[in-house]
Amino acid sequence: MDLLNTLVDKGLRRELPTREEALAVLATSDDDLLDVVAAAGKVRRQWFGRRVKLNYLVNLKSGLCPEDCSYCSQRLGSKAGILKYTWLKPDEASKAAAAGVAGGAKRVCLVASGRGPTDRDVDRVTKTIEAIKEQNEGVEVCACLGLLSDGQADRLRSAGADAYNHNLNTSEETYGAITTTHTYADRVETVQQAQAAGLSACSGLIAGMGESDKDLVDVVFALRDLDPDSVPVNFLIPFEGTPLAKEWNLTPQRCLRILAMVRFVCPDVEVRLAGGREVHLRSMQPLALHLVNSIFLGDYLTSEGQAGQADLDMIADAGFEVEGQGTTTLPRHRADALSGGGCGSQGAAEASGATGCGSHGGGGGCGSHEASGGGCGPCGGHGEPEPATVADAGAGVPARESVPAGAARTDLVAVRRRGAGTDLAPNA
Repeated sequence: MDLLNTLVDKGLRRELPTREEALAVLATSDDDLLDVVAAAGKVRRQWFGRRVKLNYLVNLKSGLCPEDCSYCSQRLGSKAGILKYTWLKPDEASKAAAAGVAGGAKRVCLVASGRGPTDRDVDRVTKTIEAIKEQNEGVEVCACLGLLSDGQADRLRSAGADAYNHNLNTSEETYGAITTTHTYADRVETVQQAQAAGLSACSGLIAGMGESDKDLVDVVFALRDLDPDSVPVNFLIPFEGTPLAKEWNLTPQRCLRILAMVRFVCPDVEVRLAGGREVHLRSMQPLALHLVNSIFLGDYLTSEGQAGQADLDMIADAGFEVEGQGTTTLPRHRADALSGGGCGSQGAAEASGATGCGSHGGGGGCGSHEASGGGCGPCGGHGEPEPATVADAGAGVPARESVPAGAARTDLVAVRRRGAGTDLAPNA
């Protein structure tokens, strides 16, 4: 297919495709799906080899958010039966982070619901960052606390934060239909504040909220212009008790086409498969590893992910390897630019997997499908189930019964009842 050959050539040169080419990827047929995955996989391997970076979420403060983001189980007025608790103490957060690091996570993402942090909240988070870094040498820390005020990004950077996450989520044109308590421009400004402070910027999207192909392309091109080091791609988990509860629009094939489009538009950026992968990709998750180079390990903010060991088995079975702490995630030209070394030329083809670079941890950041205007990271939830136990298999285990193609898979959504904010061990 001429389109795919063109996109591979552009991706290997870090050349931006046209909007028409990006739209054409989303319009490809299921018959061409494996060709699309194979083509985008060539670009992924050029810049990231067969490495998969593992990230681990710690939900510092859950629920009771004053923002009204339609997709969020923590939103104002949400009736989703999620865990609700105030700030974890630094030692509690450090203990939770250690479980993820022990499971293979290279980055810990610290997330808190809310519009944005107060200065006192930043004080809490800086102590938490220091506690985590003291007990887990070499771990990267990403903060995800919502809209930032002047000087807060600098304080987080001084405390040892490596990255900051804040997602655009959807196109500027449709943003007002999703959230009314803050603006698209507010989100852009926060990402730019993080970049100005020397933090590795992480910003992504949520697919499946009823948006058009044009909206998807618009937000991905906006992200490309913003130039974050990491782009998390979330797939909407339609929470019962939220305005988007009936939006079950995604198929595994559609998800793969979206990931391929993001990879072609952002060839040398860390593309992270984030919230909703177990629900919408299901048994096709391993194919996504040919497109993304980063995932979350175990559970999300308010929903359970598949078992942490299942994540590791999936990576190994698909022929990929977990990225170690001694490896810089980003290609050398991006890592050098992040550390002040300047960006390489557009046609440069630096080898991926360079080690020993002076970046703040080599890019990354957390994902987002939750926490509205405040800290946003992938999550899930639906209804008020019976409390889970550590032995529960989690949301990634399909039901035994056959489910018709295209049917809503509410059976794959389980509210998190373990890990941070509970007395049960985390899933990592």
